[in-house]
Amino acid sequence: MAGPDYGALGATLKCVRILQSLSLIAIIGMTANFISMIVSDSQTPPSVLVGTLSVTCIAVIYCIITFILFLDNILPFLITTIIDSLLLVALIVVAVTVGEPLSYLNCQAIGSADDMGSAYDFTMSLGDSIDQNGGQIDYSTWVGMTKPTCLETKSVWGLSIALCVLFAFSSICSVVLWRRKPVAAPKDVEG
Repeated sequence: MAGPDYGALGATLKCVRILQSLSLIAIIGMTANFISMIVSDSQTPPSVLVGTLSVTCIAVIYCIITFILFLDNILPFLITTIIDSLLLVALIVVAVTVGEPLSYLNCQAIGSADDMGSAYDFTMSLGDSIDQNGGQIDYSTWVGMTKPTCLETKSVWGLSIALCVLFAFSSICSVVLWRRKPVAAPKDVEG
């Protein structure tokens, strides 16, 4: 799995892609678990969670494909820079929307996992947080229902912030590699 020799910058891009993929897979697992618990209670999940799952699924597929293209030395660095920047913007939106109700929430004050962490308590709390307008779950209320939900949602928020840094870094690495990659000289057809 050596790939092309782009020096320390190439090795950095590989490490960043691996960290991005691992963080994205962790976010997908936690978000999918939340959506599964909500749907199993016959409710509609908040659009924040659905949007987070959509963005992270697209991003993890992109990371895996670009990692393979990098190893085969056929990665177009300029296009990668543009897409990394677009994913950075999308992940900033995810981090802001997921973190908006979490910034002032103290998960330790909610209660211990022993008295509020059971599936029954989660389902009962979920029923109480249904918004009267169309049966949609209110995300701001939902994140503060149980301590485990709060902690996992804060984990998603933290990983989203870390991904913003990683995608900014991979954008910078890609643009530098694009500028550094030698361009093939045109062939002289007359001589």
